[in-house]
Amino acid sequence: MFDRFLIHQLREELAFSPAVALLGPRQVGKTTLALAVAKSIPHIYLDLESERDRGKLAQAELYLESHRGKLVILDEVHRVPGLFPVLRGLIDQARQAGHEAGQFLVLGSASLQVLQQSGETLAGRIAYLELGPLHLLETGAASMDTLWLRGGFPASFKASSDARSLRWRDNFIRTYLERDIPQFGPRIAAETLRRFWTMLAHHQGGMLNVAHLARNLGVDAKTSQSYIDLLCDLLLVRRLKPWHHNTGKRLVKTPKVYVRDSGLVHALLNIPTQEALLSHMVLGASWEGYCIESILACAPPHVSGFYYRTSGGAEIDLLLSWPSGELWAIEIKRSSHAKVERGFHSACDDLQPTRKWVVYPGDESYSLGHGVQALSLHALCQSLQDQAGER
Repeated sequence: MFDRFLIHQLREELAFSPAVALLGPRQVGKTTLALAVAKSIPHIYLDLESERDRGKLAQAELYLESHRGKLVILDEVHRVPGLFPVLRGLIDQARQAGHEAGQFLVLGSASLQVLQQSGETLAGRIAYLELGPLHLLETGAASMDTLWLRGGFPASFKASSDARSLRWRDNFIRTYLERDIPQFGPRIAAETLRRFWTMLAHHQGGMLNVAHLARNLGVDAKTSQSYIDLLCDLLLVRRLKPWHHNTGKRLVKTPKVYVRDSGLVHALLNIPTQEALLSHMVLGASWEGYCIESILACAPPHVSGFYYRTSGGAEIDLLLSWPSGELWAIEIKRSSHAKVERGFHSACDDLQPTRKWVVYPGDESYSLGHGVQALSLHALCQSLQDQAGER
């Protein structure tokens, strides 16, 4: 098992909140993390994809009430959509009896389903945490290239070979398309959605143009938008929002789109090895998406990510907005020699960020002048974790 950094935050939330929702794609390690947290306390685990465990909830209120005082872990909670009103009543009863926190831990593979169901019924009673694929601080600095190629799903990352890892990711994609996605949305032909997902991989880091995607797929714009929404709700695709505060400049206001796991990008584009990746046209965009996901995974809670671009060419690849109002400007370069383009300096003149970084594949950290520091991805991720500890 990998030491997941989220385990500390999960323990804190369980000590404070009656219910916690742990969200993340399938096979990312939610169940393993939940059972690790529960190992030292009384608990019961129900896999709601199991007909046997769903049967135990035929009289859900009676069954769950009989386990009061234990942490009840409900895996794939979307399979029993009527459960949340029951949880609300049990939480309130337990509060009256003096049991405030740590009653339920619900695991879900999609943000939309869990948020919609619990938003109305568990308001003020539930905390949300998102578990993504493994990031660089969890796997170690020496694993950077392997993690980039294979992605952060544990089974893919730790596979015995690149070929075995690619096979796992191909099977993962096929299972999602044929079995999992139909549970969350209207029936979509698996081949159609795979083509759409592959188009997004080709377009990694590009501006989201729904009409263009729709034309290439042969569907209308509304259908194309629904596909994007579904993949984002399943935590497989990220729409990186543009920085929207008024700077007196003409800002680009279209989101960028990324397939969140770099290993899935490479599987969708049939890139089997590091050598093949280094010669592929998606190289720079893949590295950018990999760095953005790593940085956002390591950033403290309530730090938001944006990009910044003006019509005049000023641009910042990733802008971190802190609750204090601080801004960190991050430029991402694949070159082994970090350098800063004029557009980055222009953007920094517009926004006056507190810190300015250039992330590059090397190991050394050094100044580039004008307050800009070049450093490795691992070093920046570690800096963000250190900030989280201080705050």
